[in-house]
Amino acid sequence: MAKRIFITATNTDIGKTYTTKLLLKSYASRGLRVGVIKPIETGVRNGFCPDGSELLSLVQELNPEFKDISVADIVPITYELPAAPFVASNNKPLNMNTLHVSIQKLEKLCDVLIIEGAGGLYVPVDEKYMMIDLIKEFQASALLVTHCSLGCINDTLLSKKALEDKNISHIVGFNCKKEDSDFLHVSLPYFKQSGFEVLKITTDIDTLSQLLYNL
Repeated sequence: MAKRIFITATNTDIGKTYTTKLLLKSYASRGLRVGVIKPIETGVRNGFCPDGSELLSLVQELNPEFKDISVADIVPITYELPAAPFVASNNKPLNMNTLHVSIQKLEKLCDVLIIEGAGGLYVPVDEKYMMIDLIKEFQASALLVTHCSLGCINDTLLSKKALEDKNISHIVGFNCKKEDSDFLHVSLPYFKQSGFEVLKITTDIDTLSQLLYNL
């Protein structure tokens, strides 16, 4: 079985796909065969998966063994409505077997499989599963991507506690953007004083990738 790493976040549009791409490049630069899957993508119109297509293009550059893999392999389940899978699917039960079969197919081609989630940890998938449940279902460790704008202390600690309560091994990465210059003054002091290690997606991706690989 390949090393499985699940990319989750404190909310939607925090930078999961951006982070996933950086991790793929980081592992590939060390000579590891990389793979990627986004089990569920919503907002798919006319059969086009924005995130899935982007991820497939990159992974095919980094790992020639993915040359015959299609977007449908990378994104096994799609919905048109850009909403939580529970809503986008009209509460259709998740076909977990479809996801397991897809993961098993792809991990035969790689040493590290990056699994990109949808939305945050408590996005409802169906009546049985929240997104956080998929991490344990897939026997993966997790990278929690958080933001650096006002409110990140609360959002980060809540999501981290949710992972801890489920006994999920994880690392936290901060996706700081240009407009988040006030992070140094309004949030970082708390993290420093509390002993919370702040690793940034843009500058510490190699450190994050190594820590994740060792979980």
